[in-house]
Amino acid sequence: MGDPVAECTARLQQQEREIQTLSAEVESLKNPQNLNASARLEELREENNKLKYRLNILKRGLQEEKTNCSHAMLNINQRLQEVFGEAIRAACPELDNPPLVVAPNQQAKFGDYQCNSAMAMAQMLKAKGMKINPREIAEKIIQNLPDNELVQKTEIAGPGFINIHLKRQFVSKLLSNLLVNGVKPPPLASKKKVVVDFSSPNIAKEMHVGHLRSTIIGESMCRLFEFLGYDVLRLNHVGDWGTQFGMLIAHLQDKFPNYLTVSPPISDLQAFYKESKKRFDEEEDFKKRAYQCVVRLQSKEPDFIKGWNLICDVSRQEFQKIYDCLDITIIERGESYYQDMMTKVVKEFEDKGFVQLDEGRKIVFVPGHSVPLTVVKSDGGYTYDTSDLAALHNRLFDEKADIIIYVTDSGQAMHFQLLYAAGQMIGWYNPQVTRVEHAGFGVVLGEDKKKFKTRSGDTVRLMDLLEEGLKRAMDKLKEKERDKVLTPEELTKAQRSVAFGCIKYADLSHNRINDYVFSFDKMLDDRGNTAAYLLYAFTRIRSIARLANIDEATLKKAAETTEVLLDHDKEWKLGKCILRFPEILQKVLDDLLLHTLCDYLYELATTFTEFYDSCYCIEKDRQTGEVVKVNMWRMLLCDATALIMAKCFDILGINPVDRM
Repeated sequence: MGDPVAECTARLQQQEREIQTLSAEVESLKNPQNLNASARLEELREENNKLKYRLNILKRGLQEEKTNCSHAMLNINQRLQEVFGEAIRAACPELDNPPLVVAPNQQAKFGDYQCNSAMAMAQMLKAKGMKINPREIAEKIIQNLPDNELVQKTEIAGPGFINIHLKRQFVSKLLSNLLVNGVKPPPLASKKKVVVDFSSPNIAKEMHVGHLRSTIIGESMCRLFEFLGYDVLRLNHVGDWGTQFGMLIAHLQDKFPNYLTVSPPISDLQAFYKESKKRFDEEEDFKKRAYQCVVRLQSKEPDFIKGWNLICDVSRQEFQKIYDCLDITIIERGESYYQDMMTKVVKEFEDKGFVQLDEGRKIVFVPGHSVPLTVVKSDGGYTYDTSDLAALHNRLFDEKADIIIYVTDSGQAMHFQLLYAAGQMIGWYNPQVTRVEHAGFGVVLGEDKKKFKTRSGDTVRLMDLLEEGLKRAMDKLKEKERDKVLTPEELTKAQRSVAFGCIKYADLSHNRINDYVFSFDKMLDDRGNTAAYLLYAFTRIRSIARLANIDEATLKKAAETTEVLLDHDKEWKLGKCILRFPEILQKVLDDLLLHTLCDYLYELATTFTEFYDSCYCIEKDRQTGEVVKVNMWRMLLCDATALIMAKCFDILGINPVDRM
């Protein structure tokens, strides 16, 4: 037996070659110069029609081969865009780049999807002096629809909307493919390198609630890119260099003079930082020594590098506790990593004539901005601007990134606009080729709608917040008497799942651009669009098969042999909702707004509830309670829902548990 995938690929390639040959023949027949004798005209026309007919059959066969060979999920919207795009170009060949608008239909009675291109096309034709009714254009689009595997019928509604009804057998086949092969993303045209810069706390300072959003959002974006098949580099651009390390090392020398031989017991780095800052502000001699320490650190004297490393290591241990709680994977590459690259970057800007002198500073103006970047301070030192330019250069040229995402608060938007404009001005990258983007986010607010603070007015420590979440999650589980049915180990797992899942979901389910109110009461509420509700819903769905005594092997076999029937309205609605998953991922990939995935997850859970309330999956004897009938195709719909929900949770960084 040969490799079926290789055989299938060979068939596809052969068909594609035939299509190209036939297309060329069809085009040649359109050329009047090829009509040597009028006697042959009818013969050629007949041949032309035969070629067109064969071409359509080959195209349809090619698409079916692609669908059958692929284990990946199909983006139905994208496939409809291919079909309607071809029809639109054929209907109005005189339009350059005609609009292509296909979207899910909001009302099921009007169909499954809708093409809304006709009205915009009518406007474009009107601008060319051709007045055509949008309904006529819609008619022409329908007439030019190529043979395809997914459209059952179309209808024109209102001023020119085209309602699209999908073939039920087509949807059923896609669901079977999902159940047999698992949740596989559509294939990438090419594997691209992605760098995501997120979290980025400062060494010697504790992580606070302000770092929460960058950490959670950045982690989820990385998971999305990784699932879709990209090569992802997760970078933690920590603040580990600068003048503050002079005062910290000077204070370390005074407080722990034997730090070079005995590791200093710095348990509270925040208090250590405050002590050194107080001395720096109040003691002139200490201040002078702190500046000397900075110079010696930047000269890389071994004793000072060791002191710096000691301070960094204490911070790293504290950061890691938080990353372990939130299940964050990240590589530290702080400002110090780029120190040796800065001189070359500044020289490149100087050599290309972009640097100006301003009262001893070296500054760079970029087109369209009145505020410059400062690349060298008047004392000869480098700045955040310099290190960020060096980091951008490194990611573009050394890492060879195709996509670079910076996840920081929206307050830094102007800085990143300047940074990217400078990178383009000097010719480092073309935004049409390389995607460099700032994914900004709003601030976390308290329930009083003001910036989230402790009662004493201090910034909320992130570890305190996570510990409070654990306490409240346990209270909630005990309130529901889960401690009476779960083992201690299961209870702890459920506690962590609820606590950290709720904190993450509360953030991700809001549009990241907006501020959001942090409320434990709301996020732990098991009603509405919360992680608490979704985790309980997921656990219930997973338990349906268990209650019917159906194991995974039985479900797997049924997926290969049982047709997923979609006769009931709620079955049809759920089936379509499950298969919208690739469309949702594509949208999030385009705009990096993760709340769209959360909205979809909630819609899927509520659509499942509608289905489960209306369609019996298992039927029990009313007297004995024993299962007397299993509707296996409905059990498969339960399984498909759970598969997609599990992948959504995984992308959002939420860990559901089997029992809750």
